[in-house]
Amino acid sequence: MHAQEIISTHPHVKGSTNQALIRCIEECYDCAQACTACADACLGEDMAKELAQCIRLNLDCADVCHATGTIATRRTGSNQDLIRSMLETLALACRLCGEECERHASKHEHCRICAEACRSCEQACVEARRSMMA
Repeated sequence: MHAQEIISTHPHVKGSTNQALIRCIEECYDCAQACTACADACLGEDMAKELAQCIRLNLDCADVCHATGTIATRRTGSNQDLIRSMLETLALACRLCGEECERHASKHEHCRICAEACRSCEQACVEARRSMMA
């Protein structure tokens, strides 16, 4: 992704970027894509009705990922409190979605991949939030 490159050019940033937050932004968009694809794949499964909660959590997580990535990308007048709150909320969304996908991972490869993306994004959120507390 180009997050590091583009954010570092922002006139308010002047080349000084938070690497943990940049990684988190990239993980947000990767996780959003994985969750969206997993929800769609779940809908294609013969047992889609049994995957309803997984689909819901996929869609919720994808929405929170996208919103968090967008808010964390903005540097003009950025609101650090809001970003930290979004990171906390996203870590929860990723944990819940990852746990649900993990329940179906042995039967559905897309759920295994999505659970992995959620875990990675959750960890990136925790690290980014921690980096903003310093």
